Amino acid sequence: MKAILLAAGRGTRISRMIEEIPKCVLPVDGIPLIRRSVMMLIERDIQPIVCVGYNKTKIFEALEGLDVTYFFNPFYDVTNSIASLWFAREELTEDTIIMNGDVYIDHSILDLIIETEKECSLMVDTGRTVVGDYFLMLENGYIKKFGKDLPLKERTCEYVGIGKVRERFLADFVGKLNSLIGNQEHQLWWENVLYSLTEEKNIGTIDIKGMFWSEIDYFDDYERILAYTSRDPQKEKAVGGVR
Repeated sequence: MKAILLAAGRGTRISRMIEEIPKCVLPVDGIPLIRRSVMMLIERDIQPIVCVGYNKTKIFEALEGLDVTYFFNPFYDVTNSIASLWFAREELTEDTIIMNGDVYIDHSILDLIIETEKECSLMVDTGRTVVGDYFLMLENGYIKKFGKDLPLKERTCEYVGIGKVRERFLADFVGKLNSLIGNQEHQLWWENVLYSLTEEKNIGTIDIKGMFWSEIDYFDDYERILAYTSRDPQKEKAVGGVR
């Protein structure tokens, strides 16, 4: 299994608070967030691939000494995560986790997505429907509607920022990825590859309601992570500092 971490963006909503560093290198218990994620993957013999762009040297420094494959999106300032994934498309050859580089998850959440047998799925939190960044409407666990501005009455859950595509679904996935990029849809998120398949395919979900996670869009999100790890430090203790 592989995991592609998307970490090329500038993060404009939080950049004024953290100066000239990618938000994925913010420290959690003294360890850059993206290093923590990559170490969790390596512990499970999952090959980490990282897509970089904005201030990439900071990410290289954060991951120094780890066995990581890198892809560079030179157009990171005018594209979105779908373009970063497209630059790494040659790695889409087997079961692949795809996640945003600024997502904090713990070991139990990672294990859930590793173990799923669904052909393709996105992690969601059905406990969040009022305040959040991106919402989905589900029917029997499958995605039917999606959007940042999805009406409240149609929201079933918030999207977490991590998904998985299994090998047998990759032909459809890569085909749609290439089609969207070929149509100059480079401003989309990588998840739009799956959203655009919902009318013809069942795109599943994995619900992590009640489990702690956070994607860092604003500085408040980062503060929530720090408050969580300081409240329960056992969650962050392990050899290497990640369990």
